[in-house]
Amino acid sequence: MLNGKNILITGGTGSFGKQYVRTILQKYKPNKIIIYSRDELKQFEMAQKYNDRCMRYFIGDIRDLPRLQKAMNGVDIVVHAAALKHVPIAEYNPMECIKTNVMGAQNVIDACIENEVSHTIALSTDKAASPANLYGASKLVSDKLFVAANNLTGGHKIKFSVVRYGNVLGSRGSVIPFFQNLLKNGATELPITEPNMTRFWITLQEGVDFVLKNFERMQGGEIFIPKIPSMKMTDLVRAIAPNTAQKIIGIRPGEKLHEVMCPLDDSHITLEFEDHFVIKPSITFNEPIDYTQNLLGERGTTVKQGFEYSSKDNTLWLSDGDLLKKLQSTKEEEA
Repeated sequence: MLNGKNILITGGTGSFGKQYVRTILQKYKPNKIIIYSRDELKQFEMAQKYNDRCMRYFIGDIRDLPRLQKAMNGVDIVVHAAALKHVPIAEYNPMECIKTNVMGAQNVIDACIENEVSHTIALSTDKAASPANLYGASKLVSDKLFVAANNLTGGHKIKFSVVRYGNVLGSRGSVIPFFQNLLKNGATELPITEPNMTRFWITLQEGVDFVLKNFERMQGGEIFIPKIPSMKMTDLVRAIAPNTAQKIIGIRPGEKLHEVMCPLDDSHITLEFEDHFVIKPSITFNEPIDYTQNLLGERGTTVKQGFEYSSKDNTLWLSDGDLLKKLQSTKEEEA
């Protein structure tokens, strides 16, 4: 579906954007791939590696609607990956987080509608489900905006959906590179906020593949959630640094003990498919959509009332060996 298309990625110089571009260039023949982001140095560095004839680099901020509208001229597909994502920084700078994650999201929607972009997927986070911090709350609002945007299309063939997944193994700014950097600098112990803490984990390539698949599945209005494994933070540290002590430092502001991706309160609108869940819109669109069967013909069933998909009660768990294999495959992909 991407062959011959014009694709724009907001925040495209991030970990996801780079892996997404790498995958598209390997598997498809797009007409254009537009990287839309505000950091000229990151764009310059990315352009040294990804310099195919189809690549375009646009300096711009998603807070700037006129610039977004120009960048999306002729675009068929948008992946919205730009966001302020650091939990403590968002707590300290709340309005800046809102300007990017909420107002910026609406700008993306408005620009997509203005240019009649056919398919848009916004990347979300497990922290948007029953949020306990401003980052999660801002992404929940963003999710709501993208779902509701399907009511603003005026009969045009424009679809908006959301992909929500957990922590990305080895991504820039995440906990594993943080731990590895501490070890590299001679740390004799690693900080753990709480010994029983669990998290969902997904590799960058798995996240990219899930987004690509959902462009084929989407009818508009879905929140797609992959079935991915959980792991305790103490087990993660033991796997990557088996001979290093662990220091319990306490839960940070806005941090959860366990993460949720399908909240209990959404169980009445949650569908389970073979390898993923879908949260249906809680609002009614102009035309009724049967979400129990997606555009790939896959069928889902409504979950039981009171169902919650959490990292604590997950049926899939990541072993030490599986974690190390996934980290190694991530390194090989980046090489």
